[in-house]
Amino acid sequence: MKRYHCAAELAVDLIGGKWKPVILAHLKEGAHRYGELRRRMPGVSEKMLTQQLRELAADGIVRREEFDGRVPHVEYHLTEVGEELRPVLQALYEWGERRAADRGITFDRP
Repeated sequence: MKRYHCAAELAVDLIGGKWKPVILAHLKEGAHRYGELRRRMPGVSEKMLTQQLRELAADGIVRREEFDGRVPHVEYHLTEVGEELRPVLQALYEWGERRAADRGITFDRP
């Protein structure tokens, strides 16, 4: 088992990196199919998105749900543990919006 020296180190290990916070920010809005996440995150490769979703699922933060039917599909949701991140993700989003406004940065929204 990996050893940590503070709680922030554990948190960053679980949800840190370039893509995990972005994935979680989208999933805080509600369930998304894989393709929807790809469209919302044009800079991530399919391999990286798949890897990050698997890691988040293995850590119990994201749940992968398969649906059978005429058109089978998979949706990703926040788990109860993931839902606990909602206020953190919202604060991070709002902080980013303020920094963007201060710097005159606009966002390319897919």
